Amino acid sequence: MAHPKRKISKTRRDKRRTHDVCLPAAIMECPNCHSAVKYHHVCDSCGHYKGRQVMAVKEVA
Repeated sequence: MAHPKRKISKTRRDKRRTHDVCLPAAIMECPNCHSAVKYHHVCDSCGHYKGRQVMAVKEVA
């Protein structure tokens, strides 16, 4: 099994890992019902996308 000839320094290791970060999801406000929605997704609470009703939503009693 192959193994490294020299130890990788902490600096070199950390430079490689700089892009391994998890970013929070981009959230916008639904223009119809003002609830939080991900960009380019249908609103779960009202079913609107780009100002149009695209999905029927069941009302909870």
